[in-house]
Amino acid sequence: MEKLLLIGFIVAGLILGAQANEYLDFNVTEVDRIEELEFGFSKYSSNLNPLLVGLTLIRGADSGAVCLDGTLPGYHLHRGHGSGANSWLIQLEGGGWCNNIRTCVYRKKTRRGSSNYMEKQLQFTGILSDKAQENPDFFNWNRVKLRYCDGASFSGDGQNQAAQLQFRGERIWRAAIDDLKAKGMRYANQALLSGCSAGGLAAILRCDEFRNYFPGSTKVKCLSDAGLFLDTADVSGGRTIRNLYNGIVELQSVKNNLPRICTNHLDPTSCFFPQNLISQIKTPLFIVNAAYDTWQIQSSIAPTSADPSGFWHDCRLNHEKCTPAQMRFLQGFRDQMLRVVRGFSMSRQNGLFINSCFAHCQTERQDTWFADDSPVIKKKAVAIAVGDWYFDRAEVKLVDCPYPCDKSCHNLVFR
Repeated sequence: MEKLLLIGFIVAGLILGAQANEYLDFNVTEVDRIEELEFGFSKYSSNLNPLLVGLTLIRGADSGAVCLDGTLPGYHLHRGHGSGANSWLIQLEGGGWCNNIRTCVYRKKTRRGSSNYMEKQLQFTGILSDKAQENPDFFNWNRVKLRYCDGASFSGDGQNQAAQLQFRGERIWRAAIDDLKAKGMRYANQALLSGCSAGGLAAILRCDEFRNYFPGSTKVKCLSDAGLFLDTADVSGGRTIRNLYNGIVELQSVKNNLPRICTNHLDPTSCFFPQNLISQIKTPLFIVNAAYDTWQIQSSIAPTSADPSGFWHDCRLNHEKCTPAQMRFLQGFRDQMLRVVRGFSMSRQNGLFINSCFAHCQTERQDTWFADDSPVIKKKAVAIAVGDWYFDRAEVKLVDCPYPCDKSCHNLVFR
């Protein structure tokens, strides 16, 4: 029986779709709700004894590496031990984007735009857990969560003085890496760059750069969770997510920080889409993604701006209420995702876990990463699949059968 994991309170106009004739618009309360969509609050993801890790601000950075409001960026670091003392896992936080002055001004008054609003401690669960029974392969590594406070997947480099906005995501990325190298990461013999959602996109964008921070003897790989955002049409035939991404790239001066191997033949907005990057990345990359990604359904495929009549309202919030025609549309989205990863999956060094669930971000949640009832493909949980791939125990190319065949899903349902 499918698990109904998350009940989110989402009102009309909340979802990250663009409004008619303008880009993404949402208010501060909606930012918090968006985070609930990505990171989840549910009875399944509770942890009886969660590890709490304090926030470290990156002080003394003379590179202009600051959050949207000019405050210092930060990260949470839990030191490794034993066999993992010289192994490092960097998790890039997600949390949507801001693509115009209005949304960025709202964002800088939240923890996604200012360290003044960040939690002083975060729970480390899933791939960040320090318990072997919850995180068998990475529990004793140095594990870092880099906070996301720029709104452009750690890729912008500009400013808007009139609105007092700093778009310094790329500088935050570099300052964090330099700070962590000074704290021992330069001696790493193993490293994994990971991220969820907007952080999963960032893990793809920064993957080869991350590889270049280490000597050739260091084993370096990358993991993108729920970061495979597709350049696809919405239900009205519009290009909601392309318009969103175009706004981000232009506003935050992202162009010069995109992989040159893409921008030398495609426009910058196209190079913000993972589908135009993943097959060109040289560093081994693992993609974890739900075939029916709930963020993309609600914010890219069927946003309220593309559905003024409300025909998609119920389906958008609960897949069990989708009509046969709507399910066919969503199956077409899954088909597009599988076409996008086809060439990528041909490389032996890459890994894949595409499950047919209505979910978003599965590596940080304990219940979807590694638990007794975790989602599985061919009896393999996400944690085991990623571990087998990272440590070269097996080639991992796992693609689920179409919905509704997978009964192990922790599907998200909203109301």
